[in-house]
Amino acid sequence: MPDSQPQPPPPPSSSPGPADASSLLLCGARLTDGRTVDVRLGGGRIEAVGTAGSLAAGGARACGARVDLSGYLLLPAPAEPHAHADTALSADADGPVSYEPQDVQRRATEAALLQLGHGATAVRAHVRVGDVQGLGALAAVLQARRALRGLAELTTVAVPRVLTGVAGADGLAVLRDAVKMGASVVGGRPDLDPDPAGYVEAVLEVASEHGCPVDLHTDAGDPARLARLAAMAGGLRPGVTLSPCGDLGRLPSEVASRTADQLAAAGVAVVCLPQGGCGGVDRRGAAPVRLLRAAGVRVAAGSGALRDVSNPVGRGDPLEAAFLLASRYGLAPEEAYDAVSSSARAVLGLPEVRVEAGFPAELLAVRGDRLAGALSLAYSRVVVHRGRVVARTSAVREYCSSAASVELGLPRQGRGEVS
Repeated sequence: MPDSQPQPPPPPSSSPGPADASSLLLCGARLTDGRTVDVRLGGGRIEAVGTAGSLAAGGARACGARVDLSGYLLLPAPAEPHAHADTALSADADGPVSYEPQDVQRRATEAALLQLGHGATAVRAHVRVGDVQGLGALAAVLQARRALRGLAELTTVAVPRVLTGVAGADGLAVLRDAVKMGASVVGGRPDLDPDPAGYVEAVLEVASEHGCPVDLHTDAGDPARLARLAAMAGGLRPGVTLSPCGDLGRLPSEVASRTADQLAAAGVAVVCLPQGGCGGVDRRGAAPVRLLRAAGVRVAAGSGALRDVSNPVGRGDPLEAAFLLASRYGLAPEEAYDAVSSSARAVLGLPEVRVEAGFPAELLAVRGDRLAGALSLAYSRVVVHRGRVVARTSAVREYCSSAASVELGLPRQGRGEVS
Protein backbone atom coordinates (compact mmCIF):
# COMPACT_ATOMS: atom_id res chain seq x y z
CA MET A 1 0.00 0.00 0.00
CA PRO A 2 1.44 3.41 -0.89
CA ASP A 3 2.61 5.60 1.95
CA SER A 4 -0.14 8.20 2.53
CA GLN A 5 1.94 10.45 4.77
CA PRO A 6 2.40 13.98 3.37
CA GLN A 7 5.74 14.45 1.70
CA PRO A 8 7.92 17.53 2.19
CA PRO A 9 7.97 19.95 -0.72
CA PRO A 10 10.92 19.71 -3.10
CA PRO A 11 13.77 22.14 -2.46
CA PRO A 12 13.56 25.46 -4.29
CA SER A 13 15.23 25.46 -7.67
CA SER A 14 16.08 28.18 -10.18
CA SER A 15 16.40 25.73 -13.05
CA PRO A 16 14.14 26.31 -16.04
CA GLY A 17 10.93 24.35 -15.62
CA PRO A 18 7.18 24.57 -15.29
CA ALA A 19 5.70 27.77 -13.90
CA ASP A 20 5.32 27.82 -10.12
CA ALA A 21 2.63 29.64 -8.20
CA SER A 22 5.16 30.76 -5.59
CA SER A 23 7.20 33.91 -6.02
CA LEU A 24 10.80 34.04 -7.12
CA LEU A 25 13.40 36.03 -5.21
CA LEU A 26 16.44 37.38 -7.04
CA CYS A 27 19.07 38.01 -4.37
CA GLY A 28 22.00 40.40 -4.34
CA ALA A 29 21.71 41.74 -7.89
CA ARG A 30 23.41 44.96 -8.86
CA LEU A 31 21.48 47.65 -10.74
CA THR A 32 22.92 50.12 -13.23
CA ASP A 33 22.64 52.90 -10.62
CA GLY A 34 25.06 51.00 -8.38
CA ARG A 35 22.56 49.68 -5.81
CA THR A 36 22.65 46.05 -4.70
CA VAL A 37 19.10 44.78 -4.29
CA ASP A 38 16.77 41.87 -3.85
CA VAL A 39 13.91 41.63 -6.35
CA ARG A 40 10.76 39.62 -5.70
CA LEU A 41 8.76 38.40 -8.68
CA GLY A 42 5.24 37.03 -8.75
CA GLY A 43 2.39 36.72 -11.20
CA GLY A 44 4.68 37.58 -14.08
CA ARG A 45 5.54 40.98 -12.63
CA ILE A 46 8.03 42.59 -10.28
CA GLU A 47 6.37 42.67 -6.87
CA ALA A 48 9.05 44.46 -4.85
CA VAL A 49 12.60 45.80 -5.01
CA GLY A 50 14.49 46.27 -1.75
CA THR A 51 17.99 46.54 -0.36
CA ALA A 52 19.94 43.28 -0.31
CA GLY A 53 18.55 40.98 2.37
CA SER A 54 15.44 43.05 3.05
CA LEU A 55 13.02 40.78 1.18
CA ALA A 56 14.25 37.48 2.58
CA ALA A 57 12.35 37.64 5.88
CA GLY A 58 10.33 34.50 6.53
CA GLY A 59 12.73 32.08 4.92
CA ALA A 60 12.58 30.16 1.68
CA ARG A 61 9.01 28.96 2.21
CA ALA A 62 7.72 32.54 2.36
CA CYS A 63 9.84 33.87 -0.48
CA GLY A 64 9.56 30.93 -2.85
CA ALA A 65 12.53 29.90 -4.94
CA ARG A 66 15.69 31.99 -4.80
CA VAL A 67 18.35 32.83 -7.32
CA ASP A 68 21.65 34.19 -6.04
CA LEU A 69 22.69 36.97 -8.41
CA SER A 70 25.72 38.17 -6.50
CA GLY A 71 28.20 39.46 -9.05
CA TYR A 72 25.51 39.97 -11.68
CA LEU A 73 24.05 43.11 -13.23
CA LEU A 74 20.25 42.99 -13.51
CA LEU A 75 18.73 44.62 -16.60
CA PRO A 76 15.44 44.78 -18.46
CA ALA A 77 15.49 41.87 -20.89
CA PRO A 78 16.36 42.65 -24.50
CA ALA A 79 14.00 41.95 -27.39
CA GLU A 80 14.81 40.93 -30.95
CA PRO A 81 13.00 43.24 -33.42
CA HIS A 82 14.38 41.74 -36.65
CA ALA A 83 14.94 38.03 -37.14
CA HIS A 84 14.43 35.66 -40.09
CA ALA A 85 12.94 32.49 -38.64
CA ASP A 86 12.29 30.69 -41.93
CA THR A 87 15.92 30.78 -43.11
CA ALA A 88 17.75 30.75 -39.74
CA LEU A 89 20.44 28.09 -39.23
CA SER A 90 20.39 27.06 -42.89
CA ALA A 91 23.88 28.16 -43.97
CA ASP A 92 25.35 24.67 -43.66
CA ALA A 93 22.57 22.94 -45.57
CA ASP A 94 23.57 20.80 -48.54
CA GLY A 95 21.80 22.26 -51.53
CA PRO A 96 18.95 24.77 -51.51
CA VAL A 97 17.31 25.80 -48.25
CA SER A 98 14.49 23.44 -47.36
CA TYR A 99 11.08 25.02 -46.85
CA GLU A 100 9.46 21.77 -45.79
CA PRO A 101 7.25 22.68 -42.82
CA GLN A 102 9.00 20.33 -40.40
CA ASP A 103 12.41 21.76 -41.33
CA VAL A 104 11.25 25.36 -40.99
CA GLN A 105 9.59 24.64 -37.66
CA ARG A 106 12.71 22.95 -36.31
CA ARG A 107 15.01 25.78 -37.41
CA ALA A 108 12.64 28.49 -36.18
CA THR A 109 12.31 26.83 -32.77
CA GLU A 110 16.04 26.30 -32.38
CA ALA A 111 16.76 29.87 -33.48
CA ALA A 112 14.29 31.33 -30.97
CA LEU A 113 15.80 29.23 -28.19
CA LEU A 114 19.31 30.41 -29.13
CA GLN A 115 18.14 34.00 -28.98
CA LEU A 116 16.35 33.34 -25.70
CA GLY A 117 19.60 32.03 -24.26
CA HIS A 118 21.18 35.34 -25.24
CA GLY A 119 18.42 37.15 -23.34
CA ALA A 120 15.75 38.01 -25.93
CA THR A 121 12.43 37.06 -24.39
CA ALA A 122 10.51 38.48 -27.39
CA VAL A 123 11.34 37.97 -31.07
CA ARG A 124 9.80 39.45 -34.23
CA ALA A 125 10.44 37.07 -37.11
CA HIS A 126 10.10 37.97 -40.78
CA VAL A 127 8.72 35.10 -42.88
CA ARG A 128 8.44 35.03 -46.66
CA VAL A 129 5.01 34.25 -48.07
CA GLY A 130 3.98 33.48 -51.63
CA ASP A 131 6.33 32.22 -54.38
CA VAL A 132 7.59 28.70 -53.70
CA GLN A 133 6.98 29.03 -49.95
CA GLY A 134 3.25 29.74 -50.26
CA LEU A 135 1.97 29.88 -46.69
CA GLY A 136 3.77 26.73 -45.56
CA ALA A 137 6.74 28.49 -43.97
CA LEU A 138 4.44 30.85 -42.11
CA ALA A 139 2.35 27.94 -40.81
CA ALA A 140 5.53 26.27 -39.57
CA VAL A 141 6.75 29.37 -37.76
CA LEU A 142 3.32 29.85 -36.18
CA GLN A 143 3.55 26.26 -34.95
CA ALA A 144 6.97 27.06 -33.47
CA ARG A 145 5.40 30.06 -31.77
CA ARG A 146 2.83 27.83 -30.11
CA ALA A 147 5.53 25.37 -29.00
CA LEU A 148 7.55 28.22 -27.44
CA ARG A 149 4.65 29.68 -25.46
CA GLY A 150 5.76 30.28 -21.88
CA LEU A 151 9.43 30.40 -22.87
CA ALA A 152 9.52 33.30 -25.32
CA GLU A 153 7.15 35.50 -27.33
CA LEU A 154 7.52 34.92 -31.07
CA THR A 155 5.57 37.18 -33.43
CA THR A 156 5.57 36.90 -37.21
CA VAL A 157 5.85 39.37 -40.08
CA ALA A 158 4.40 38.27 -43.43
CA VAL A 159 6.81 39.28 -46.23
CA PRO A 160 5.44 39.05 -49.80
CA ARG A 161 7.66 39.63 -52.82
CA VAL A 162 5.56 41.47 -55.44
CA LEU A 163 2.29 43.32 -54.77
CA THR A 164 1.74 45.47 -57.87
CA GLY A 165 0.71 44.80 -61.45
CA VAL A 166 -0.69 41.52 -62.74
CA ALA A 167 1.85 39.45 -60.82
CA GLY A 168 1.06 41.32 -57.63
CA ALA A 169 -2.56 40.24 -57.45
CA ASP A 170 -1.59 36.79 -56.19
CA GLY A 171 0.87 38.28 -53.72
CA LEU A 172 -1.78 40.60 -52.31
CA ALA A 173 -4.21 37.70 -51.87
CA VAL A 174 -1.53 35.63 -50.12
CA LEU A 175 -0.68 38.58 -47.85
CA ARG A 176 -4.30 38.91 -46.74
CA ASP A 177 -4.48 35.15 -46.14
CA ALA A 178 -1.27 35.34 -44.09
CA VAL A 179 -2.78 37.93 -41.76
CA LYS A 180 -5.93 35.84 -41.38
CA MET A 181 -3.75 32.80 -40.60
CA GLY A 182 -2.01 34.58 -37.72
CA ALA A 183 0.76 36.87 -38.97
CA SER A 184 0.54 39.85 -36.64
CA VAL A 185 2.65 42.29 -38.69
CA VAL A 186 2.47 43.20 -42.39
CA GLY A 187 5.91 43.38 -43.95
CA GLY A 188 7.58 43.42 -47.32
CA ARG A 189 10.42 44.54 -49.55
CA PRO A 190 9.26 47.50 -51.64
CA ASP A 191 12.71 48.02 -53.18
CA LEU A 192 12.28 44.72 -55.10
CA ASP A 193 8.87 45.58 -56.59
CA PRO A 194 8.62 47.27 -60.01
CA ASP A 195 6.46 49.95 -58.34
CA PRO A 196 7.86 50.57 -54.83
CA ALA A 197 5.34 53.32 -54.02
CA GLY A 198 2.46 51.10 -55.11
CA TYR A 199 3.88 48.27 -53.01
CA VAL A 200 3.96 50.47 -49.90
CA GLU A 201 0.44 51.67 -50.59
CA ALA A 202 -0.78 48.06 -50.82
CA VAL A 203 0.96 47.09 -47.58
CA LEU A 204 -0.47 50.07 -45.72
CA GLU A 205 -3.95 49.27 -47.03
CA VAL A 206 -3.81 45.67 -45.75
CA ALA A 207 -2.37 46.81 -42.43
CA SER A 208 -5.11 49.40 -42.04
CA GLU A 209 -7.80 46.82 -42.80
CA HIS A 210 -6.58 44.51 -40.03
CA GLY A 211 -5.16 47.03 -37.53
CA CYS A 212 -1.65 45.60 -37.89
CA PRO A 213 1.73 47.31 -37.59
CA VAL A 214 3.99 47.49 -40.66
CA ASP A 215 7.64 46.43 -40.85
CA LEU A 216 9.39 46.96 -44.21
CA HIS A 217 12.84 46.05 -45.51
CA THR A 218 14.57 48.86 -47.35
CA ASP A 219 18.10 50.08 -48.03
CA ALA A 220 16.72 53.63 -47.72
CA GLY A 221 18.96 54.90 -50.48
CA ASP A 222 16.26 56.88 -52.31
CA PRO A 223 15.29 59.99 -50.29
CA ALA A 224 12.31 60.82 -52.53
CA ARG A 225 10.91 57.32 -52.02
CA LEU A 226 11.39 57.62 -48.26
CA ALA A 227 9.65 60.99 -48.24
CA ARG A 228 6.64 59.46 -50.00
CA LEU A 229 6.63 56.54 -47.58
CA ALA A 230 6.75 58.87 -44.58
CA ALA A 231 3.87 60.90 -45.99
CA MET A 232 1.75 57.77 -46.52
CA ALA A 233 2.66 56.19 -43.17
CA GLY A 234 2.14 59.22 -40.97
CA GLY A 235 -1.42 58.42 -39.94
CA LEU A 236 -1.10 54.65 -39.60
CA ARG A 237 -1.44 53.15 -36.16
CA PRO A 238 -0.06 51.08 -34.48
CA GLY A 239 2.94 52.20 -36.49
CA VAL A 240 5.54 51.65 -39.20
CA THR A 241 9.09 50.32 -38.86
CA LEU A 242 11.84 50.36 -41.49
CA SER A 243 15.02 48.31 -41.53
CA PRO A 244 17.95 48.19 -41.99
CA CYS A 245 18.28 51.57 -43.82
CA GLY A 246 22.02 51.10 -44.37
CA ASP A 247 22.19 53.36 -47.42
CA LEU A 248 20.76 56.30 -45.49
CA GLY A 249 24.23 56.93 -44.09
CA ARG A 250 25.68 57.13 -47.60
CA LEU A 251 23.49 60.06 -48.62
CA PRO A 252 24.82 63.65 -48.43
CA SER A 253 24.56 64.83 -44.84
CA GLU A 254 21.93 67.51 -45.51
CA VAL A 255 19.76 65.01 -47.44
CA ALA A 256 20.11 62.36 -44.72
CA SER A 257 19.22 64.90 -42.03
CA ARG A 258 16.13 66.08 -43.92
CA THR A 259 15.03 62.47 -44.44
CA ALA A 260 15.54 61.68 -40.76
CA ASP A 261 13.38 64.67 -39.85
CA GLN A 262 10.63 63.39 -42.16
CA LEU A 263 10.74 59.93 -40.60
CA ALA A 264 10.60 61.42 -37.10
CA ALA A 265 7.63 63.64 -37.98
CA ALA A 266 5.75 60.60 -39.36
CA GLY A 267 6.54 58.50 -36.28
CA VAL A 268 8.40 55.90 -38.34
CA ALA A 269 10.85 53.78 -36.33
CA VAL A 270 14.11 52.36 -37.69
CA VAL A 271 15.69 49.02 -36.79
CA CYS A 272 19.38 48.92 -37.64
CA LEU A 273 21.38 45.69 -38.06
CA PRO A 274 24.92 46.35 -36.79
CA GLN A 275 25.84 42.64 -36.90
CA GLY A 276 25.30 42.40 -40.66
CA GLY A 277 22.59 42.36 -43.28
CA CYS A 278 19.79 39.98 -44.14
CA GLY A 279 18.26 38.48 -47.25
CA GLY A 280 15.68 41.23 -47.60
CA VAL A 281 18.12 43.92 -48.76
CA ASP A 282 20.98 44.10 -51.22
CA ARG A 283 23.71 45.84 -49.22
CA ARG A 284 25.24 45.78 -45.77
CA GLY A 285 25.97 48.62 -43.40
CA ALA A 286 24.19 49.98 -40.37
CA ALA A 287 21.89 52.98 -40.43
CA PRO A 288 23.30 56.31 -39.14
CA VAL A 289 22.00 55.77 -35.63
CA ARG A 290 23.31 59.01 -34.10
CA LEU A 291 21.80 61.14 -36.85
CA LEU A 292 18.46 59.37 -36.55
CA ARG A 293 18.39 59.62 -32.77
CA ALA A 294 19.26 63.32 -32.93
CA ALA A 295 16.29 63.86 -35.25
CA GLY A 296 13.96 62.15 -32.79
CA VAL A 297 13.54 58.85 -34.65
CA ARG A 298 13.07 55.82 -32.41
CA VAL A 299 16.03 53.57 -33.21
CA ALA A 300 16.20 49.92 -32.20
CA ALA A 301 18.82 47.33 -33.09
CA GLY A 302 18.24 43.81 -34.36
CA SER A 303 20.37 40.83 -35.27
CA GLY A 304 19.23 40.17 -38.83
CA ALA A 305 20.42 36.90 -40.32
CA LEU A 306 21.19 34.05 -37.94
CA ARG A 307 23.60 31.71 -39.72
CA ASP A 308 21.91 31.70 -43.10
CA VAL A 309 23.44 32.51 -46.48
CA SER A 310 23.17 36.25 -45.81
CA ASN A 311 25.37 35.95 -42.71
CA PRO A 312 26.74 32.44 -42.11
CA VAL A 313 28.28 33.52 -38.79
CA GLY A 314 25.34 35.54 -37.45
CA ARG A 315 24.93 35.09 -33.70
CA GLY A 316 21.48 36.51 -33.06
CA ASP A 317 22.80 38.12 -29.87
CA PRO A 318 21.23 41.44 -28.81
CA LEU A 319 24.16 42.24 -26.53
CA GLU A 320 26.53 41.91 -29.46
CA ALA A 321 24.37 44.39 -31.36
CA ALA A 322 24.62 46.77 -28.40
CA PHE A 323 28.38 46.20 -28.17
CA LEU A 324 28.78 47.14 -31.84
CA LEU A 325 26.62 50.25 -31.46
CA ALA A 326 28.88 51.37 -28.62
CA SER A 327 32.23 50.33 -30.04
CA ARG A 328 31.73 51.11 -33.72
CA TYR A 329 28.91 53.63 -33.99
CA GLY A 330 29.64 55.94 -31.07
CA LEU A 331 26.70 55.36 -28.74
CA ALA A 332 27.15 55.41 -24.97
CA PRO A 333 26.66 51.95 -23.39
CA GLU A 334 23.32 53.06 -21.94
CA GLU A 335 22.10 54.29 -25.34
CA ALA A 336 23.31 51.12 -27.02
CA TYR A 337 21.54 48.87 -24.54
CA ASP A 338 18.37 50.93 -24.85
CA ALA A 339 18.36 50.14 -28.58
CA VAL A 340 18.10 46.39 -27.89
CA SER A 341 15.84 46.64 -24.84
CA SER A 342 13.47 49.56 -24.23
CA SER A 343 13.41 50.81 -27.83
CA ALA A 344 13.22 47.29 -29.24
CA ARG A 345 10.27 46.49 -26.98
CA ALA A 346 8.56 49.73 -28.01
CA VAL A 347 8.97 48.85 -31.70
CA LEU A 348 7.37 45.49 -30.96
CA GLY A 349 4.48 47.15 -29.14
CA LEU A 350 5.43 45.57 -25.82
CA PRO A 351 5.04 47.24 -22.41
CA GLU A 352 7.99 49.05 -20.89
CA VAL A 353 10.21 47.15 -18.46
CA ARG A 354 12.08 48.70 -15.54
CA VAL A 355 13.56 47.01 -12.51
CA GLU A 356 10.85 48.54 -10.36
CA ALA A 357 7.73 47.22 -8.64
CA GLY A 358 4.75 46.82 -10.94
CA PHE A 359 6.65 46.32 -14.20
CA PRO A 360 6.71 43.07 -16.20
CA ALA A 361 9.23 40.51 -14.95
CA GLU A 362 11.21 40.36 -18.23
CA LEU A 363 14.79 40.49 -17.01
CA LEU A 364 18.35 39.60 -17.90
CA ALA A 365 21.15 39.13 -15.38
CA VAL A 366 24.67 39.42 -16.82
CA ARG A 367 27.90 38.86 -14.93
CA GLY A 368 29.50 42.20 -14.16
CA ASP A 369 28.90 45.33 -12.13
CA ARG A 370 28.79 47.98 -14.87
CA LEU A 371 26.92 48.06 -18.16
CA ALA A 372 30.04 48.72 -20.23
CA GLY A 373 31.74 45.66 -18.77
CA ALA A 374 28.64 43.53 -19.30
CA LEU A 375 28.50 44.49 -22.98
CA SER A 376 32.19 43.73 -23.33
CA LEU A 377 32.22 40.30 -21.66
CA ALA A 378 28.62 39.14 -21.46
CA TYR A 379 29.26 35.42 -21.11
CA SER A 380 27.25 34.28 -18.08
CA ARG A 381 23.55 35.13 -18.30
CA VAL A 382 20.30 34.34 -16.48
CA VAL A 383 17.09 35.03 -18.40
CA VAL A 384 13.71 35.66 -16.74
CA HIS A 385 10.44 35.58 -18.71
CA ARG A 386 7.06 36.12 -17.08
CA GLY A 387 8.64 35.92 -13.65
CA ARG A 388 10.55 32.65 -13.95
CA VAL A 389 14.01 31.60 -15.03
CA VAL A 390 13.73 30.21 -18.56
CA ALA A 391 17.38 30.08 -19.65
CA ARG A 392 20.78 30.14 -18.03
CA THR A 393 24.29 30.24 -19.47
CA SER A 394 27.29 29.73 -17.20
CA ALA A 395 30.80 30.48 -18.39
CA VAL A 396 33.79 29.67 -16.22
CA ARG A 397 37.26 31.03 -16.88
CA GLU A 398 40.17 29.36 -15.11
CA TYR A 399 43.91 29.98 -15.17
CA CYS A 400 46.85 27.90 -14.13
CA SER A 401 47.90 28.64 -10.57
CA SER A 402 50.78 31.07 -10.33
CA ALA A 403 52.62 32.88 -7.62
CA ALA A 404 51.81 36.21 -9.30
CA SER A 405 48.06 35.67 -9.15
CA VAL A 406 48.21 34.73 -5.47
CA GLU A 407 50.52 37.59 -4.56
CA LEU A 408 48.51 40.24 -6.40
CA GLY A 409 45.11 38.91 -5.35
CA LEU A 410 43.85 38.83 -8.92
CA PRO A 411 40.13 38.00 -9.36
CA ARG A 412 39.21 34.42 -10.12
CA GLN A 413 35.88 33.34 -11.52
CA GLY A 414 34.58 30.34 -9.67
CA ARG A 415 31.87 27.81 -10.27
CA GLY A 416 28.33 27.70 -9.01
CA GLU A 417 27.64 31.36 -8.24
CA VAL A 418 24.06 31.04 -9.52
CA SER A 419 22.10 28.50 -7.58
